[in-house]
Amino acid sequence: MKKMLTMALLACLALSANAQEKKDSTKNKPVFTTIKENKITSIKDQNRSGTCWAYSTLSYFESEILKNTGKTYDLCEMFVAHHTYTDRAIASVRMHGDVSFSQGGSAYDVLYCLQNYGICPEEAMPLPGTLYGDSLANFGEFFSVLEPYVNAIAKSNSKKLSPAWKTGFNGILDAYLGKLPEEFTYQGKTYTPKTFVQSLGLNLDDYVTITSYTHHPFWSKFAVEVQDNWRWPLSYNLPMEDMMRVIDNAVNQGYTIAWGGDVTEDGFTRKGLGIAYDVKKARSMAGTDADHWFKLSSTEKKSKLDSLGIDAPEIVPTQEMRQEAYDNWETTDDHGMLIFGIAKDQHGREYYMVKNSWGEYGDYKGIWYMSKNYVAYKTMDFMVNKNAIPKDIRKKMGI
Repeated sequence: MKKMLTMALLACLALSANAQEKKDSTKNKPVFTTIKENKITSIKDQNRSGTCWAYSTLSYFESEILKNTGKTYDLCEMFVAHHTYTDRAIASVRMHGDVSFSQGGSAYDVLYCLQNYGICPEEAMPLPGTLYGDSLANFGEFFSVLEPYVNAIAKSNSKKLSPAWKTGFNGILDAYLGKLPEEFTYQGKTYTPKTFVQSLGLNLDDYVTITSYTHHPFWSKFAVEVQDNWRWPLSYNLPMEDMMRVIDNAVNQGYTIAWGGDVTEDGFTRKGLGIAYDVKKARSMAGTDADHWFKLSSTEKKSKLDSLGIDAPEIVPTQEMRQEAYDNWETTDDHGMLIFGIAKDQHGREYYMVKNSWGEYGDYKGIWYMSKNYVAYKTMDFMVNKNAIPKDIRKKMGI
């Protein structure tokens, strides 16, 4: 009997330990309450392509159409990529390679395409990857062919270029992305890309881009100096607090935001969170002194930080911090996503709800929750409908 009681006691202790371990592993997991959520279209997957700019901004325009008309569209990213790569190649060749040629782009590239070339639905061009036997976009082979081709022409020693290079270039695009449709039928009606964009209920003059840096005067416009902003469109330069007011007001008034910024920070996790870690305080909370911390690998550091979950302390970003991170390359222009809502966790910290283009990845099936501090710190620029901007800010912007 005594032996049985001892075994039962040990079993209870084991169960208790397991329960405590399970509780400890989940105690820092956020529980989100939605404050405001605007309608979005389905989650897409850019897969192995550097086309987040096309996916996020077309998703933005899909949301604008949904808001305006109640209609859901799936617009074609490869149509935009085809036109944008052609324009960027021509610019690179014209400038003898001083305009970079790469997979990246900006929200303005999508707006420019809609304004100048139109758009088509996804079904009017081959699905990404299908022309070379993949189920999703995979630009590895594609750009290993395309990039050297453009660079060879741009840096050629020829005294005069023939127009043949454009024919060859477009042949590569057609082979990997599909031919651009001149005409197509959608829901029983025949369109060209230009008449199709006219049917979507968008006013393409309504869209502006906003940034916040101190190396240009506030309330002026400048071209954000990053390589993928190669068309050099002008963005309105607002103080950080006003930039954030624009985002909050837009979401609360039913609009979405085409966001571009940095997701290379340790606080941007692959599970679906974006938190602006205060690394010094977080290191202490993780029980790691400075000497030990610097001996850890980057993976070990990230694991310790991620283990803090929503208990992780955050920096409070300032205008000066934003500028320093931009100037020293800590803030990079590496990803585009769609802000569509606001939520808070059980501690009251507020987050933006963000639609990504990595498929239904992470804990929230393709949705990320980026804290407002993270967005204030790591935003490069964003596109917004000018009607979503607070009136006093619009007046200062002169629009």
